[in-house]
Amino acid sequence: MRSPFILLRLIPLLALLLIGCSDDKVEELPAKTATPPASAEKPWHVLETFNVGEGVYVRSLAMEPKNNTLWVGTSVGVLEIDLVKGEPRHTYTRQDGLANEYVFSIFVDSQGNKWFGTNGGGVSRLNQKGEWKTYFPLHGLADYWIYSFAEEPQGTLWIGTWAGANRLEVESEKFTTYVKELINEWVYGLGIDSKGRIWFGTEGGVSLYDGQSWQEWNHQDGLGAANLDNLPVSTNTGLGTRSRHDLSTMTQGRDTYNPSYVFAIHVDPQDQVWAGTWGGGAARFDGKQWHNLTSQDGLAGNIVYSITQSADGAYWFGTDKGVSRYDGKNWQTFGTAQGLAGSHVYTLVPAADGTLWVGTLGGVTHLGR
Repeated sequence: MRSPFILLRLIPLLALLLIGCSDDKVEELPAKTATPPASAEKPWHVLETFNVGEGVYVRSLAMEPKNNTLWVGTSVGVLEIDLVKGEPRHTYTRQDGLANEYVFSIFVDSQGNKWFGTNGGGVSRLNQKGEWKTYFPLHGLADYWIYSFAEEPQGTLWIGTWAGANRLEVESEKFTTYVKELINEWVYGLGIDSKGRIWFGTEGGVSLYDGQSWQEWNHQDGLGAANLDNLPVSTNTGLGTRSRHDLSTMTQGRDTYNPSYVFAIHVDPQDQVWAGTWGGGAARFDGKQWHNLTSQDGLAGNIVYSITQSADGAYWFGTDKGVSRYDGKNWQTFGTAQGLAGSHVYTLVPAADGTLWVGTLGGVTHLGR
């Protein structure tokens, strides 16, 4: 089958943008998360860019180190990229077994199974034998709209949907659904800390489940920064309003603000929980309170779609105005002027070689030293 994707490798771009910040504006993290001084190592820059087609969204990325593979989830299907050859190994659509071409999340579990969360098509799984299986609400899935996955050490899978969260015992295929326990039913981000606690990023705030009890936080508890730019408030604010989701963060050409709306959750090695908010920047929970980082501190944009860490321990934030790297003291930002394929950064994934892959509208950008 002819691939609908166009794959181009562009000339590496060496331009980069450094954003300097004074110590009184940026809250420093513990020294163990910071990288050595920039003078001691090569600067980050764009290594290459893959074009996936005009108007095509790259919503999810996943690494499979065993096969040197990058999985790319787009609005028109899934690409399996051979990182050695730098070209597609396969393209997957509904004709191949995918439930829906619009893929919002990809997860490679500890057994090597690939899980694909789709926009309106449920969950599809591709096992090691190349066999496909799709899960719908009739199987116990909470919803057809799937946005995140996380795996417990024993192999239990958590699934974030637009109608709550599922806990899936993979071998028995038993689904348990949580809705009323959550601060909001729209679950976008999932994370599991070293104590086995599950963190949920939702449209109404952050929920925590320790296996027995629940906790929750929203903007009133410190999640998300204040509306410093006096942006119009988003109308995406509550339960029971499923019909109005068009995934737009703008109103009449302007960015909007909803600091309790969480797009992403990242749990770091110190069990600090990071949340990417809509207009309130990146929020960090230290176990007691939330601390917020915004564009005034050095963040590229205050709408944060994705958060991860590279092998050097630095934090990366995918925003509506590019991707920012933060080592605990210094910021570095990449936008389209520096070679990024697009300004809205929906997904980030670190590679085993220390580099980082970035998904945007129109393509995938590879960053490294």
